[in-house]
Amino acid sequence: MRIRFWGVRGTIPSPGPDTIRYGANTSCVDVFTSDQQIVVFDAGTGIRPLGNQLIKEHPGRIVGTIFVTHTHWDHIQGFPFFAPLQFRNNRFVVVGQRRVGQQLENVLAGQISEPYLPFGYNQLAADILVKEMNDGETMVIGDATSVFAAALDHPGGCLGYRLENDGLAFAYCTDTSHGGDGLDKNVLRLAHKADLLVHEASFTPEERVRFPDWGHSSWQEAAEVAQAADVGMLALFHHSPTANDEQLEEILVQTRTLFPRTVLAREGLSLELPNAGLELPE
Repeated sequence: MRIRFWGVRGTIPSPGPDTIRYGANTSCVDVFTSDQQIVVFDAGTGIRPLGNQLIKEHPGRIVGTIFVTHTHWDHIQGFPFFAPLQFRNNRFVVVGQRRVGQQLENVLAGQISEPYLPFGYNQLAADILVKEMNDGETMVIGDATSVFAAALDHPGGCLGYRLENDGLAFAYCTDTSHGGDGLDKNVLRLAHKADLLVHEASFTPEERVRFPDWGHSSWQEAAEVAQAADVGMLALFHHSPTANDEQLEEILVQTRTLFPRTVLAREGLSLELPNAGLELPE
């Protein structure tokens, strides 16, 4: 199983000289499985370079599944610029939940229209099937891959996902909060003994106290989840747009004091499971 990071920021893209090492695009990760499935998690601005790469890798036809955690802007703003949607031979299933009573397809289509863009959703040439998924449901993809969804604690609702493929597990838990009574049970369920856990770390512990209702986690909570769920590796994700490269590297140092097998998600990082190919502290 191969995991690649294309966008690792939260809230808004943050380009500039202080974010070069880890990247400025918003959330997007792709997974390529042993049964040749292309699975994408979130469609932030990172999905644009992913689309260009997929066209190079699969010049004839691209068939894939896009799992959207929720439709806050930083998780869907790249969707109109995902180049494979412009080609008739391609087919994508887009999966997510209803948001504030609106169908997922209507939310996605609403951003691809005037006055926001000079083209409409119905002008996308690819075959696009939008399916809604809810807390506790599992979707089978291909012959050896399944994806389980669980509700996360985030304003307006959010889904976390666990992808299982040939005995390996990948957990994607972004835009989530942990309450005063301990770590969120759904997050622990998604992360349980996962080979790789991608968990958001938008806040420092001090910021987490100052913004308790924003629906985000600190790096400390991410490390505590990794410990409690006994994961193989933790990737800190959904970096604050105000955090520069040096601040992120300091967060990594602090996180490794609690969970040594931690990496910082960065644009261009590619991990192969079960052997990620990275030298991590013991």
